[in-house]
Amino acid sequence: MRSLGVLHVDTEMQVPFFDVDSMNVVWHGHYVKYLEVARCALLDHIGHNYTQMLESGYAWPVIDLQLRYVRGAVFGQKLRVRASLVEWENRLKIHYLISDAVTGERMTRGSSVQVAVEIASREMQLASPKVFVDAVGGVLG
Repeated sequence: MRSLGVLHVDTEMQVPFFDVDSMNVVWHGHYVKYLEVARCALLDHIGHNYTQMLESGYAWPVIDLQLRYVRGAVFGQKLRVRASLVEWENRLKIHYLISDAVTGERMTRGSSVQVAVEIASREMQLASPKVFVDAVGGVLG
């Protein structure tokens, strides 16, 4: 069973016309964009988004991304994208669930892993920077 994470944020969106292919189904590559929208909402909730990461001297590249497609989303469909924080002390791991916002039907699930890289030295960090760990701790209480 997938970890539910220590906190999560739900984001709702509607599938735009420019995301669908000739069969009226969302092209598989656009799901990554939907995950990014949810990840940004989660980081905003934590109080340490990409702008704050950059200001603290760290970049957080994605080093692993996994998607499991269950059912294709279609033009105009309302989606709920849940981003759940799973790991943060040594790397940033987030689980995602994309579901139909009306019926709750599961559409896609995924996960991403990011690591901190010190911008000045371009060195990967073996632990998340204290400023990020503290931000998460502040939300968890």
